[in-house]
Amino acid sequence: MYVMTIDQRGSTADVDRVPALLAELAGLSTAGHFERSVGDEVQGVLERPAEVVEIALHALRSGRWYVGIGVGAVDLPLPASPREGSGPAFVAARVAVEKAKSGSAHVPLAVASGGLRRGEAAPSPAGSAGASSCANAEAVLRLIGRLVQDRTAAQWKVVDVLRTVQDGHAGTHGTQKIAARQLGITEQSVSRALLRSGWQEEWAARPAAEMLLAFAHGVIAGTNEATMECTTGASEPVRAADYRTPERLEGDR
Repeated sequence: MYVMTIDQRGSTADVDRVPALLAELAGLSTAGHFERSVGDEVQGVLERPAEVVEIALHALRSGRWYVGIGVGAVDLPLPASPREGSGPAFVAARVAVEKAKSGSAHVPLAVASGGLRRGEAAPSPAGSAGASSCANAEAVLRLIGRLVQDRTAAQWKVVDVLRTVQDGHAGTHGTQKIAARQLGITEQSVSRALLRSGWQEEWAARPAAEMLLAFAHGVIAGTNEATMECTTGASEPVRAADYRTPERLEGDR
C-alpha cells in the first residue's frame, strides 16, 4: 500500500487550502480516499502507483504543499477513515512528509519505506533494500517534480488545453493544431511552450516513477511484485510503451 500525507506550506500565513485540494483529489483517484487528518494536512491510502504519481505531481504544481509518500504494509481491514488507519506505511508517510519539509529539498517531496509488521516502523534502516528502492523512486519523482514546479502560468495554460484535447482525441496526430485553435495562438507557439515546459520529458518519465514505486513496494513486501513492472489493476503489466506520449514537437525535428 501507499500512504500519502500532504501538508500545506506556510499555512499560518495563508488561507486554509485543504477543502479545495480535497475536491481536486476526488477527481484524480478512483479508489483512494483522502480527508483532512490534522490541521492543514490531508491523508489517503492508495493501491496504484500511477495514482500516487498523479496526485504527487498535482500537489507539487501549485508550490503550496509538502508531499510525503509511505510505502509498506497497513493494518487490515482498512477503516473507513484514513485518520483511523495504522501500520508501517502510515508511519513512513509521516517520516516522508517531515523529510519533505527539509530546507535542502528544492522539490518538497519524499518517499519513505515502512516494514511489514507492527513495530517495523519507518524508515527502514539506511542502506536496506527497502530504503534504497524508495530513494530511487524519490529521486525520479523529484526530477519530474522540478519540471512541474518550474512551469510558467502560460506554459501550464498550453499543457492543460493539450491534455484535455488528447483525452478526447483518438490519437495524438493533429492535437497541437486543435489546441492552438482553442487557445487562439499559432501551432508554433504551442510547440515552443511545450518544448520549454518539459512536458514530453515529464510524460516519458512518469512510467519510470510508477515502476520504481511498484518495485519498492515489492521489495518491502517480499513478494513477486518486485519486478520492474507495475499493474493497473488489470491482468497485464504496464510498460512504458503503453503510455500515450505527446506528439513530436517541431523543435525536436
